[in-house]
Amino acid sequence: MKIALGSDHAGLSLKKIIIKHLEEKGIEIKDFGTYNEDSCDYPDYAYKVANEVAQKNFDLGILVCGTGIGIGIAANKVKGIRAATCSDTFSAHACREHNNANIIALGERVVGPGLAIDIVDTFLGASFEGGRHEKRINKIADIENNK
Repeated sequence: MKIALGSDHAGLSLKKIIIKHLEEKGIEIKDFGTYNEDSCDYPDYAYKVANEVAQKNFDLGILVCGTGIGIGIAANKVKGIRAATCSDTFSAHACREHNNANIIALGERVVGPGLAIDIVDTFLGASFEGGRHEKRINKIADIENNK
């Protein structure tokens, strides 16, 4: 499994914790920035990660900003991306199982490190159920393609 990660300055500390956790588990990752606490714009990092996931260079993505909301919205502007902002483990597995989410967005100011790790592990451990959910995912793709 290959994971793309990105954050703005408000999500940098939590992203570093997630990276350490994933590396300890032997998961291949690439950090697309930011790399310091200087103020920056979350859409820049959302795009980098979302573009890589959409091009299938990475299996999944993890994005972090202050709330997870803005960076998730930005990621969803990339065709083929289904980013879900999650603050609990139920949403983390449901977004993969039912919505085939390929990026999770977290808020450093919303979830603490322990919960964030649980959310990430839950997201990465879940998989799309297909079945009745496939029709809905196809409808999302139709919207994305203006059909």
